[in-house]
Amino acid sequence: MRTTSTGAPQGCVLSPLVFSLYTNDCTSTDPAVKLVKFADDTTVIGLIKDGDESAYRQQVEQLELWCGRHNLGLNTLKTVEMIVDFRKHSSPQLPLTLSNCPVSTVETFKFLGITVSQDMKWEVNTISILKRARQRMYFLRLLRKHGLPQEVLRQFYTAVIESILCSSITVWFGAATKKDKIRLQRTVRMAEKIVGSALPTLEDVHTARIKTRARKIVLDPPHPAHHLFQLLASGRRYRSMHTKSSRHLNSFFPRAINSLNSH
Repeated sequence: MRTTSTGAPQGCVLSPLVFSLYTNDCTSTDPAVKLVKFADDTTVIGLIKDGDESAYRQQVEQLELWCGRHNLGLNTLKTVEMIVDFRKHSSPQLPLTLSNCPVSTVETFKFLGITVSQDMKWEVNTISILKRARQRMYFLRLLRKHGLPQEVLRQFYTAVIESILCSSITVWFGAATKKDKIRLQRTVRMAEKIVGSALPTLEDVHTARIKTRARKIVLDPPHPAHHLFQLLASGRRYRSMHTKSSRHLNSFFPRAINSLNSH
């Protein structure tokens, strides 16, 4: 084994793999705190009960110490904290600090292309998606103007526009409001007029992707959510999840279980 003091060049094919291996031991030691890593984007998610933030803050401190020991700098200017609290009477939280610098508290932030709001509503995310999708409608009109065949227009729509409309659709579409869904579907209808043929509705895409993802989880025992899909004694249906709020009912896992039970 040889030790090197240089990093992997940016853009190299092996760089993501090398970085993942390098940060493999950067994990959370508390079950109430999850460390989500995607390339060089790291997110700490803490479940705080009875106002006890000690585990969450301890894991943040451990992350900062780990980065210091491994010569990785945390960019405090790009670091934000979002508090999700649905209690009727919430108490103020002490500011979080990194490298003796306070971390800004925000109401929304972008996580892997999705705009997450602290009220777990998706209006801001919908606006962002619509803006990006409509910008690309111009190119679809341009292709139609130059007489490209319908099949090419459909392929362009699927690759360039639908990919934006349906980005992580299993996460947010089920909880989106009726108004937001209508606005999104209106963009699909605009594309249908340009292409000249029917296109898959977002509801159909959402349902299909939920089923596909659910089947993959069922067939993958090491998956963290595999235990949520429990077969009943009959062996034909999965046990439904008990939900106390419509927010939970419209989230991925209850819908995934219902989709498997419906077929």
